[in-house]
Amino acid sequence: MKKKVVVGMSGGVDSSAAAVLLKEQGYDVIGVTMQIWQEEDPMQVEENGGCCGLSAVEDARRVAQAIGIPYYVMNFRKEFQEKVMDYFVSEYLSGRTPNPCIACNRYVKWEALLRRSLEIGADFIATGHYARVERLPNGRYAVRNSVTARKDQTYALYNLTQFQLAHTLMPVGDYTKEEIREIARWHQLPIAAKPDSQDICFVPDGDYAGFIAREAPGRVPGAGNFVSQEGKVLGVHKGITHYTVGQRKGLGLSMGHPVFVSEIRPDTNEVVISDQDIFHTELVCGDVNYMGMEDLKTPRRLWAKVRYAHKGEWCRAYEEEAGKVRVVFDHPVRAITPGQAVVFYDGEYVMGGGVIL
Repeated sequence: MKKKVVVGMSGGVDSSAAAVLLKEQGYDVIGVTMQIWQEEDPMQVEENGGCCGLSAVEDARRVAQAIGIPYYVMNFRKEFQEKVMDYFVSEYLSGRTPNPCIACNRYVKWEALLRRSLEIGADFIATGHYARVERLPNGRYAVRNSVTARKDQTYALYNLTQFQLAHTLMPVGDYTKEEIREIARWHQLPIAAKPDSQDICFVPDGDYAGFIAREAPGRVPGAGNFVSQEGKVLGVHKGITHYTVGQRKGLGLSMGHPVFVSEIRPDTNEVVISDQDIFHTELVCGDVNYMGMEDLKTPRRLWAKVRYAHKGEWCRAYEEEAGKVRVVFDHPVRAITPGQAVVFYDGEYVMGGGVIL
């Protein structure tokens, strides 16, 4: 009997190719687009919906029709609002810089979609991520780097659970982007030349502060002081939601030399400015998810990334009290930012990660 898999289809090339590949491998494939955008007005959904707007639904439906698989739209607005958008706003108001794609992966694309897929009799869910799922010799599942480093998306997947990974397929991870586009062209899919989406889907214009102001009226602190590390007032900032640790451009400070955001203090509504670029050799993370390893009770040498675009650095990681992990890097790392994730690797495999405190 053929295994049934629900493919999360965003209307893009990658998830469309994933559906094609799995059908060719003999799976019973069902296409699903997750409806997450909150607005009811069709014009606003079309304009703002990113990977899950009306055009995405229509593109995914056309692909499903072209390859001959059933297709459905599932409503995940409630989950997306609570687990992604509300989290995004709350973190910025707390002076941290969140990664909403990580939250969306864990709680919407996997937790909510997988639960509903299993309820309808599916064995797996699948996505178009550039990553691979493998079971290690120790019996644990881990996400492995894709064959193409340029498109590798493992960083944003570190938070998946063992149960989720056991029910996940990622066929795109075995191919380069060029090969995936060629597969789409070969099958004459209507989205073969569609460009990749770049922005956070619910903030397509990149104006995070404006989005937060609309989502949290009356809760957003206004202007405050730029201060030096010694406490000297240097100027006035627009509001803490406009800034992130390590930021250099767009500060509006005329200091005569480059300066950087080194800290955000929501309690006093201050943004701390440093004359020196921000490098540190240690961090502590919480909300740790272990993936390819069971724990860090024994200190371990690992490769760690502190943001999606970070190339990574060797470190020594070990558990502290209350489930926190301390990370000591071999060399200083720039702009270690509270709210972002630190992700640990052993070779090509994700061992786990946590949220930087």
